[in-house]
Amino acid sequence: MKNSKTPGHIALLVANVIFGFNTPISRSLIPDTLDPFVLTFFRMSGAMVLFWTVSLFTKKEHVPAKDIMLLFFASIFALVLNQMPFIAGLSMTSPIDASIVITLLPIVSMFLAAIIIKEPITLKKVLGVVIGASGALLLILNHASADTGGRSMWGNLIILGGVISYSLYLTLFKGLISRYSPVTLMKWMFLFATVLCLPVCYRSIAATDFASLPANVYLRIGYVVVFATFITYMLIPIGQKVLRPTTISMYNYVQPIVAALVAVALGLDTFGWDKVLSGVLVFTGVYFVTVSKSKAQLDAEKANKTIKGEK
Repeated sequence: MKNSKTPGHIALLVANVIFGFNTPISRSLIPDTLDPFVLTFFRMSGAMVLFWTVSLFTKKEHVPAKDIMLLFFASIFALVLNQMPFIAGLSMTSPIDASIVITLLPIVSMFLAAIIIKEPITLKKVLGVVIGASGALLLILNHASADTGGRSMWGNLIILGGVISYSLYLTLFKGLISRYSPVTLMKWMFLFATVLCLPVCYRSIAATDFASLPANVYLRIGYVVVFATFITYMLIPIGQKVLRPTTISMYNYVQPIVAALVAVALGLDTFGWDKVLSGVLVFTGVYFVTVSKSKAQLDAEKANKTIKGEK
């Protein structure tokens, strides 16, 4: 079917599986091996180079000056005020705390969508968000004792600021995203993000001795740049074109499940009932949010009732 939402769901699922690996990998690099701002600049500039390179081999799209300006602001909300706080906050807190804060994304997105684009907060949508959050939190809190990272209220608040910024991006720029291909969108957004991040990151970059970094550090940086940035941000717009902000943000709950399964595969954890139950709750929550009625559907139902009443 031409308007099927299935590709959007698949794209978001794959993106969040990749993100699930990213949190522990990024935390293994910062702050002891790399300054958080150095890793952030690697993400921005590396993805920018990759997206502009790919754009040379894809269909050219004309972007008018008005939309270039919108892409500039989109890059601020989606990248600069999301990725910089995430990396900085993660360096100050633990992966467990960071995962808990990120579970607030669907809740924040649901309320912002209701305020800004008048998406209804239906009982089914609320149930979906609560069920999904309970699944993610069950897994996160059940493994909190195994976490060795330092905890920081400021780190958690910084990550929360990034969550709010990304929620605004999902809500405010849906129309813009639907007009262009992922490559066109991201080549401009990462270009602007790189330029905006450079003054903030320059001092940390200049102070880093890149020649002394071992090969395994560059491999982890490569994963963060190529997989957790370039590929994921290629996939996310596919979902944004066809799915609502709350549905998109619900896929964040997949990340702690992936992290737990990776721990099992590496022999660092065992496969238990909590992982099965968490997975069931998360995907049940995604289902409820997905099938909840949108504003357009409710408006159409209201119009049909009005027409029937007039007959």
